[in-house]
Amino acid sequence: MALKHSLRMAMRRQAVGIDVGAQAVRIVALSCSARKMGPVRIECVALEPLAPGAMAGAEIVDRQAVSRALSEAFGHLPEQCASAVLRCAMAIPGSATFTAHLPISQVNGSHRSAASIEPTVLMEAERVAGIERHALAVDWYVDESTPHPGSVSIAATAREHLEARIESAAMAGVTLTTVDVEPHAALRALRHAATFELELHEPYAAIWIGSDGVYGWRIEEETIAEEIRYPSPEYSCVADALRDLAENNLNVCALVGGEIALLEGVCFSLADIGDVLGCSVLPFDCSSLSDGNVIPDSDRLHEPAFAVAFGLALRGMTQ
Repeated sequence: MALKHSLRMAMRRQAVGIDVGAQAVRIVALSCSARKMGPVRIECVALEPLAPGAMAGAEIVDRQAVSRALSEAFGHLPEQCASAVLRCAMAIPGSATFTAHLPISQVNGSHRSAASIEPTVLMEAERVAGIERHALAVDWYVDESTPHPGSVSIAATAREHLEARIESAAMAGVTLTTVDVEPHAALRALRHAATFELELHEPYAAIWIGSDGVYGWRIEEETIAEEIRYPSPEYSCVADALRDLAENNLNVCALVGGEIALLEGVCFSLADIGDVLGCSVLPFDCSSLSDGNVIPDSDRLHEPAFAVAFGLALRGMTQ
């Protein structure tokens, strides 16, 4: 029976999302049919606390402590997952990432190949980040989904943040195949949840509460119509940012993930989010997003803070 299950798992695409937070490491392992990207199945969710002082904002101060927590977290994976070649993704906080959108008309080269685009991208990344090129890690792609097709989306971070995550994972015997940005991963998870929780094409707000602030997106017709971040100089409080996101309370629902306790620490609750946006609020919940094989650890499945790890695993599934 165990052999039959192992063979069945070997025929499935598997990925693990790793969220290294200020106080804990969270992982989510997903699988789906290897033949096509169908419904995902949750194989494992796990949390391991980090030693105090292991993290300082986006910086990994104690790589060995992070490595130990990662090893413990991966020890919770089912044997069939642990023995498979897993796609593993980790994220960098949004506060440590610089983003830009460059109209492709500004890119040199008549053919606009990757080789001709890259020098302009690196110059723009250096300008936006204010960090010398050799100290930057840069990712970019031609984004065809924006209102202006063909713009180049750029994300850059200090190379030391990337290297610290790769090294910490390697010390735990984990090879990273992807490094993403935390808000992007959270949004991916929230949009996935919307396909289960909401009617098709319903407008909604996706909100993620991270250690570096609140990120929000208004989704209309499956595209991002508005985006906010708090703290930001343009908003005096989180309520002002959410009002800007609501745009006359057009949202039907808000999906919220992340460290909700951080928001409650500034005297703002999920109910307050609903009042400001003028809509119902649903916390992110892994338990409703699995195609069978829902693991029995129900407390972990219901924690909204697993949105980033879930979104990272989703990205790993598509690669």
